[in-house]
Amino acid sequence: MIVENVLRPGFEALRDRFAAHFARDDEFRELGAALVVYRHGEKVVELYGGWQDDAASQPWGERTLTNIWSASKGVLALAIAQQVDTGVLDYDAPVARWWPEFAQAGKGSITLGQVMSHRAGLNGFSEPTTAQDLYDWELVTARLARQAPLWQPGSLVAYHGMTYGWLAGEVLRRATGLTPRDYIAAHIAAPLQADLALGVPAARAADVATIVPPQADGKAVELNSFAIHCVRNPVPDAAAANQPGWRSAQLPAVNVHASADGLARLYAALANGGRLDGATLLSPAGLARLVAPRGAAEDQMLGARQWAAGVALSLGGLYGPRADAFGHSGWGGSFGCADPASGRGIAYITRRMGSALNGDPRARGLVELATKM
Repeated sequence: MIVENVLRPGFEALRDRFAAHFARDDEFRELGAALVVYRHGEKVVELYGGWQDDAASQPWGERTLTNIWSASKGVLALAIAQQVDTGVLDYDAPVARWWPEFAQAGKGSITLGQVMSHRAGLNGFSEPTTAQDLYDWELVTARLARQAPLWQPGSLVAYHGMTYGWLAGEVLRRATGLTPRDYIAAHIAAPLQADLALGVPAARAADVATIVPPQADGKAVELNSFAIHCVRNPVPDAAAANQPGWRSAQLPAVNVHASADGLARLYAALANGGRLDGATLLSPAGLARLVAPRGAAEDQMLGARQWAAGVALSLGGLYGPRADAFGHSGWGGSFGCADPASGRGIAYITRRMGSALNGDPRARGLVELATKM
C-alpha cells in the first residue's frame, strides 16, 4: 500500500509510476521506498510504501532512514561549497594548503577542485586495505596522504567511489576543526531541519531500513585499468551497510543516512538559490561555483558524466531534460537532485538495490516525471 502524505494536483502520474514499482516482477520490484518533491520551497509530493525490514514487521514511514550510498557525496559537496563560499577553502588551491601531509609522494599540486571532480588520481588504495580499515579515519587518511597517485592527476576523470569521502572530508576537518559528521549536523541538517546524518544517530537506530544487496549485473561493464582501482582493495560489499560498524562509522562518500524528505530539503534549497524556509546554505555565487563544470564530460568508470564540484550535471537526462539540473545518485538507485528551472528539489530512496551501474530504471522513470513542467 502506498501512503500519499502529500500529493498536489498534477503529480498523479508520478504517484502511479512510484506505485507501479511495487508490482514489478523483476529485480527492481520495490520492497520499501520513498519519494519527495519540493517545488519553490513547498512540499508537493511525499509518497512511501513497503517495509523497512525483511520480516515485513515495520512499515515504511516518513521518518524511515536509508543508507543512500553515493548520494552522500552531494551532501559533502555542499559542505565543501559552504566553506568555499566563506573563503576558508578554494577549489583552485592545493589540498596541501590545509592538509600539509598530503603533499607527500608528488601530490603537492593536486587541487581541491580536482578532488571534488574525481581528477586527483586517488580512486583507490595502493597499500593492502581491508573492509575493517575503512572505519578508522586516521588510518585511512594517513594512508592516502603518503600514497602516490595511481595515475597522473588532472589527466582524466575516474570516479573516486570511496576515497572522495576521506579526501574531501579531511580537508573539511582540517579547515573547520569539525569532523564531517559534526559539520553536516551543525551546518546542513540543523539549519535546514533536514532528517539526514553521516552514519546513524544512536536514537534513530530503529528507523533504519535494512539494505537488500543487488543481484549480479547482467550487463556489467568491464572496467579499464584506471577505473578498476575504485572497486578492489577492498571489494565493495553492499551487505556491510547493515552492520553496526558501518552505521557508526564516518564514510562521507557512502554512508549518509537520510529520509526522503531530509534529502529533498537539501536539494530544494539548492534549487531555490541556496535558501529554504529562512535558512541560507549558499550564496548565489557559491552555488554557481558548486555547479560550474570541471573537466571533460567523460568518466573512465561511469562513461558520459559531467562533474562539477562534487555534483553531477544533468548530461543525457540524468536529472531530467534541463541542462542546469544537478545532483548525485547512489549505488542501487537512491538519488537527490535539484532542477532550478522548475524550482524543484527531489529525492528518492530505496532499500532494494538495483544492479545497474548507470541509470537505475526506477530512478530514471521517477525523475522524468518529477521534473516535468
